[in-house]
Amino acid sequence: MNIIEKMRLDGKKGFVTGGARGIGKCTAAAFAEAGADVAIADMDLEEAKAAAKEIAEATGRKVIAIGCDVTDESQVQSMVDEAVRELGDLDFCHANAGICINAPADEMTYAQWKKNIDVNLNSVFLTDTIAGRYMLSHGGGSIINTASMSAHIVNVPQPQCAYNASKAAVIQLTKSLAVEWAKQGVRVNSISPGYIGTDLTLSSPTLQPLIAQWNAMAPMGRLGKPEELGSICVYLAGDTSTFTTGSDFILDGAFTCF
Repeated sequence: MNIIEKMRLDGKKGFVTGGARGIGKCTAAAFAEAGADVAIADMDLEEAKAAAKEIAEATGRKVIAIGCDVTDESQVQSMVDEAVRELGDLDFCHANAGICINAPADEMTYAQWKKNIDVNLNSVFLTDTIAGRYMLSHGGGSIINTASMSAHIVNVPQPQCAYNASKAAVIQLTKSLAVEWAKQGVRVNSISPGYIGTDLTLSSPTLQPLIAQWNAMAPMGRLGKPEELGSICVYLAGDTSTFTTGSDFILDGAFTCF
């Protein structure tokens, strides 16, 4: 098998959380385009179904939708079980679901802090460990977590201490799991996107006024596109990255270089 064939995901099965829109939808599409069958897990089941139908029609792969609150342990377990049952196996997963609460630390409520940590960090722990248990008992697999460039810098001008802390913790969780499972065939890596022009970002009345300022600070002078994250996720899910684990890939157009 040559390198191009190895880069494909033919015969592989996986799921993406927060996959109904934005980054998750684009990585789900990339996995399917590379030959994988994919489950899209999201709290919004109807939107997940629409995304699954669109990707399945475009790629010819089996793409299913699963409703899931990733902060609920029993729902994450059921989601993984359903993905395995419907797809036939689990070779990779992308723990991508997340939120960002912009609030000054001195005004942020404890409830806001806990919600951000629960969605961005605790859900990754649940997703990784539940999927990881399956992979550990079935010959291995690849786990991809969505962190953020905000794990490496403090964003300005928006205040988001809970988001930054949660994403930094995702990277350390990624590294910890990678070391624990390295000899058992389960690889764990993270991606750290910069500012990405998702529909949510572009339409948000809170974030829209900040885009010009972000672009002025960015070496490339623009937001990233969600589809520009797909290739690294395909690489991490596939057989050309078998010596890659415990790594964080910053995908920010050089934003964090200064």
